[in-house]
Amino acid sequence: MSKLTVWHDSGCPLCRAEIAVMRRLDTKDRIEFIDVANPLMADCPVDRAELLARFQAREDGVMLSGAAAFAAMWRAIPVLRPFGLIARSRFVLALLERCYVMFLRVRPTLQRLVGHTASA
Repeated sequence: MSKLTVWHDSGCPLCRAEIAVMRRLDTKDRIEFIDVANPLMADCPVDRAELLARFQAREDGVMLSGAAAFAAMWRAIPVLRPFGLIARSRFVLALLERCYVMFLRVRPTLQRLVGHTASA
């Protein structure tokens, strides 16, 4: 299995928490995590605003966004691999993408709530 590159925003409390969990689960060290908040970030394949707007990953040289990027990350993590493989189904991936788009609508509110709780 090739290495997967995942871009994340350490400035987002939700992203920080999720990436911390994924790092712990990545027992085979298959994922390279790149912090988009780092101004010296190298190897930026797409516009920084796009990286901040949607979850992005590169698998086997192919850029993936949204649910497809999550599925690629799951495939790289042994305990989550079955979910990533199921997401290869067009139907399942389309359903996951719809859920992801709905999540994006409530993400700003969740970020405020998590950020407020973390700073309290």
